[in-house]
Amino acid sequence: MTGFALYRFPHEQQVTLVEQTAGEPEELLSCADLSGRQGFVVAPFAISSEHPIVLIRPDSVEVFADASLCHLPADWEFEASKPDVWSLQTGRLEPSNPCFEACVASGSTSSSETYGEDIPNAERRAYGEDFRRFHEQLKTGRFRKLVLSRCAEKPRLGHVGGNVGEDFGGGCDVLTLFQHACQMYPRLFVALTYTSKSGLWLTATPEILLEGEGSRWHTIALAGTMRLEGEQLQGEGEQVTWSTKNIQEQRYVATYIMECLKHFSDDIREEGPRTVRAANLVHLRSDFSFSLLYNIGVGELLQALHPTPAVCGLPKGESFRFILNNEHTPRLYYSGFQGPLNFSPVAPHPSSVAPHPSSVVPHPSSLTRLYVSLRCMQITPDRYRLYAGGGLLSDSDEEQEWQETVAKQETMRTLLAHKPHRPYEPHEPHEPYEPHKPYEPHRPH
Repeated sequence: MTGFALYRFPHEQQVTLVEQTAGEPEELLSCADLSGRQGFVVAPFAISSEHPIVLIRPDSVEVFADASLCHLPADWEFEASKPDVWSLQTGRLEPSNPCFEACVASGSTSSSETYGEDIPNAERRAYGEDFRRFHEQLKTGRFRKLVLSRCAEKPRLGHVGGNVGEDFGGGCDVLTLFQHACQMYPRLFVALTYTSKSGLWLTATPEILLEGEGSRWHTIALAGTMRLEGEQLQGEGEQVTWSTKNIQEQRYVATYIMECLKHFSDDIREEGPRTVRAANLVHLRSDFSFSLLYNIGVGELLQALHPTPAVCGLPKGESFRFILNNEHTPRLYYSGFQGPLNFSPVAPHPSSVAPHPSSVVPHPSSLTRLYVSLRCMQITPDRYRLYAGGGLLSDSDEEQEWQETVAKQETMRTLLAHKPHRPYEPHEPHEPYEPHKPYEPHRPH
């Protein structure tokens, strides 16, 4: 086994395990190269030879009735990734990191030494530096929107060994973390992915990048964030009143996506925005259904969409370069995208599923369902890295934006705080369970 993806779609119980059993996953340096290919895609925010798109070939596919029955590849062993150029634990940025020069100028190349603080305080100070640098450019009018992300580190209590059942910090092994995510977040796409190039990541994301098959496709514009509290947690955010900042931020993303799609389709329908819930947060979402013009590959469309302004900014190209040169935290595979490309295993009928996995053969040239890698966590030999970000406008407030990232990181942090050894309970989710909503290519869902 050289790479795997264990995943579950929103509002579904079924879990799928995709394994590549021979050879290394293919590495690609352009989204356009994904046209005509098949597999499970794991793409970074910024594609490079160091952090390429990796495509896990579906040599083996197993389908499970729910997460309580799933397992990881029998021969999987976690291999330590190469040392990063950045570490919050030491607070150091190495010169090979693109934002090194900018951080030298601000005196922040060694946050823990400079501040003499513990890591959480250093994280807050580093975020403040980044916010001021980003916000200054927004106030001058250089950018309409910039997305600022950060990473919080949590030391692992255990260690990753060759056996998947070994302690994984707080009494939870990696499979248990995935199962708890499925239990707690029925609205989200949940995935556990591993390749030696990309590393080990756990994701629970609400954002669709692209899904569909043939000529019928669907994407969304998801932006704006509010936290649900008290009685609001009993609903779907129906009583939320959106601020002008949140409405404007989401409109920027929706407008960009519409203009982008016009180059690939002459049949586009937009619906929304509407309020949607993701864990204990709500967002504004617009849906776009469209037909892909003849002779246009999915890779070409992905090349234009990724990264969307929801994780980057506007103007897109300039904001992308600014983020790479000025953001304190290298994003790696956070705010990239992932999911099955041009294949769909046959789902067993629920009434006929035995308590054993079903081995299936993926269908070529079939369904594609790709999600933006938000609310995710990188798992390394000695720590968890929890990623989150938020869109900044000229009138953004630093403390409010910081608290938004704290709220988003709770999606992963809650899993790490979950009581160890609690059995998986598929019918008692943390969020109210909603019935399965299948993909309908002719209208947004």
